[in-house]
Amino acid sequence: MSLGGLRDEAEIRGHRKTYIGAMPGRILQSLKKAKSSNPVFVLDELDKIGADFRGDPASALLEVLDPEQNSTFYDNFLELEYDLSKVMFITTANTLSGIHPALIDRIEIIEINGYAVEEKIQIAKKHLIPRLRKEHGLTNKNIVLGTQVLETLIADHTREAGVRMLEKRLASIMRNSAMRVASKKKYKPKITKENLREILGPSKFERDQYQAIKVPGVAIGLAWTPTGGDILFIEAVLSRGKGKLTLTGSLGDVMKESASTALSFIKSHSDDFGLDPEIFHQWDIHLHVPEGAIPKDGPSAGITMMTTLASAFMQRRVKPHLAMTGEITLRGKVLPIGGVKEKLLAAKRAGIKDIILCEANRKDLEEIDKKYLGDLKIHYVEDMMEVINIALTKSQVKNALDITLRKIIKEEPPIGDRPS
Repeated sequence: MSLGGLRDEAEIRGHRKTYIGAMPGRILQSLKKAKSSNPVFVLDELDKIGADFRGDPASALLEVLDPEQNSTFYDNFLELEYDLSKVMFITTANTLSGIHPALIDRIEIIEINGYAVEEKIQIAKKHLIPRLRKEHGLTNKNIVLGTQVLETLIADHTREAGVRMLEKRLASIMRNSAMRVASKKKYKPKITKENLREILGPSKFERDQYQAIKVPGVAIGLAWTPTGGDILFIEAVLSRGKGKLTLTGSLGDVMKESASTALSFIKSHSDDFGLDPEIFHQWDIHLHVPEGAIPKDGPSAGITMMTTLASAFMQRRVKPHLAMTGEITLRGKVLPIGGVKEKLLAAKRAGIKDIILCEANRKDLEEIDKKYLGDLKIHYVEDMMEVINIALTKSQVKNALDITLRKIIKEEPPIGDRPS
C-alpha cells in the first residue's frame, strides 16, 4: 500500500456508513485482497503522508502499527474491532524528519545506507544487465560489460545512493547495441571505456584520486556522503600575524569546533610537539577544505584537522598514501565515527594504502568483505599523540633558505623582508 499523498484519515479507518460511497479502510481492503489475516504488509513512503481538514492519517496509523493496541483495530465502516496483531508491517521512508515522533517510537528502525561501488557492480552483473538484455532483445554475445567498465560507469556517470541512474545509463548502452544489431552493422560486442564516452558523452562527475603531498600542512581525511564515501584534502598555511585562526570551505559548526579543539590541543601540548609557545602568537593559521561550494559537516574530520595543523607548525610532511578519520577531544582521545564501510572503500578506490582509525571502530570492519579492502593497512589508535607518531614523517621540511619554522621565529626577520 502506497502512502504517498495520502491525506484523508478515512483511507486508513474507513468511512462511516452514513456517507455516500462509504467503504472500508485500505488496511482491511488489502487484507481482503490478500485473503489472509497474517500477511506481510508493506506501507510504502511513510514520510510522504499529507494532512488536511479531513484528519491526520499519520495519527490513524498509530493504532495500526502499535503492537499493544492493534489487536483491537476499529474500522468505521465495519463498526467492529479487527485483530491486526498477526500482520507483519514493514514501512519504508527516505527520511525520518517528516514522520511524527510518536509514530517513530512504535517502529523498529533499520537504517539502510547507500550501496558501495563494489555492491553496485554485483547488482548490475546479477540483476540489472540480465534483465535489460532481455528487455532489449539482446543476448550474451551481443553485448559484454566487464568489471572495470562498470566501475568507470558507476564512478564517472552516476552519483547516487541507489541504482536507478545506473539502470538508465545501462539502458542507454543496451539501446546503442540493439541499434547496431538491428542495422546489421559490424561492431565489437565488448564495451570499453572509450565506448562509454561515445555513447554517454564525457564524464559527468570527477573522482577524487590520491595526489602526492609535497608540502607540510596537508592531510587527507575520509568523508561519508549519501552516495557513498570520498576522500577529503584538508590544507593549512601559516602567515605572519597574531595567532588568528581562519576557517574556509563551507564548514559546518561541528567541523569548525573540531578545528578549534585541534588547535587548543596543540597549544596545550606544545612541549610534547617540540614547539616554542611564542609560535602561536606570531603566526596566523588559515585552514581550508577544498571544493568550497559544497557544505561539509561532522566530527569525523577531527584527527585530520589536528594532523594538518601539527604538520604546518612542525614543518613535517604527512606520510604518503595515508588517510584518517576520527573525532577528537580536548583530553587527547580519539573517538569512533560512523560510515566506516563507505569511507574505507572510497579510500581503496582513491589509491590510499594506510588508514588511521579509532580502536573502537575495529568491530565495523566485520561488515566489509575482506576482498574489497585488498592490501589496505589499518592503524588503530586511542589518543592523538599516536596519530601524530603514525602520520608525520620524522624529518622536518626545510625551505630554500635551509631554515626551520622555529628558527624563523627566533632568529630571522619576516619572510617578506628577506633577500631573495
